[in-house]
Amino acid sequence: MSAAVQPAPAPFVATESQLAVAYSVCRSITRSAAKNFYYAFLVLPRPKRQALCAVYAFMRRCDDIADDPVLPSEERRQKLALWLDAAHRALAGHATDEPVLLGLTDAQRRYNIPVGLLDQLAFGTEMDVEGEDLLLCEAAEPAVVRYRTFEDLRVYCHRVASVVGLVCIRIFGYRDSAAEPLAERCGLAFQLTNIIRDVKEDAAMGRVYLPEDDLVKFGILPSELGAALDPERFRPLLAMEADRARQYYRAGDDLIPLIDEDSQPALWVLITIYRRLLEKIAHAQYDVFGGKITLPVREKLMVLARGFMKRLA
Repeated sequence: MSAAVQPAPAPFVATESQLAVAYSVCRSITRSAAKNFYYAFLVLPRPKRQALCAVYAFMRRCDDIADDPVLPSEERRQKLALWLDAAHRALAGHATDEPVLLGLTDAQRRYNIPVGLLDQLAFGTEMDVEGEDLLLCEAAEPAVVRYRTFEDLRVYCHRVASVVGLVCIRIFGYRDSAAEPLAERCGLAFQLTNIIRDVKEDAAMGRVYLPEDDLVKFGILPSELGAALDPERFRPLLAMEADRARQYYRAGDDLIPLIDEDSQPALWVLITIYRRLLEKIAHAQYDVFGGKITLPVREKLMVLARGFMKRLA
């Protein structure tokens, strides 16, 4: 999507006031859009919290471009390419006045985040745009299955979620390389939870992330997911996907002690919130076809309070 950018002869360094504004913008984006992540970020020391907000704001911009309903898919691909080019230039030391890129560049340098990981985040959102091209080719179907097998789905989940885990642990801090595969598995658990929760909403956009093999196994057509006239019909399928997610959540328990102590409460908060969301979906008998299932703010605040207690212990 983006050509290599030569490093600037004299790398641009933002002033403290520029960074203060940049991180304020990133924090505002994260607070308004990251309904679960932001609570975990609050438990982190300020520099790490700022860095994660910058990474999230960069991801959010990628998502917003990829999901823009006004623009045709080709224009969205072009905008994604321009956005990634701008990111590459900023990361290479060229001057920018874009707040999100100012924050991202500072975070990348401070925590030595591989640029390739940031690229993969953008490539993951581009996969959604490519899937819409497939939808146009299959005009007879209101929704198209994106992935034939679960292993195919894993490629997408790796780019949009597991890579997030790899970026996060670089900011959290870790010394044992065993943390890396655990972070990837934890990210996969989060993404599977999102896929289960958003089945109807995604199908309405022509996006079916559940693997074709799984739909066939339970005798479900992609077109049924958008209408969902009989929620009980989908319960065994979604319960199976939830069991998969639970297996991957176990990696989070092993990951927490491997990251720096000052970041462990934040990861605990994040995993706990997402796990509780999955169990709330299960408690609702996997009926995700009415209103969107979320955790109440009160419950998130209770988890956050416990996280602060862990940080102070």
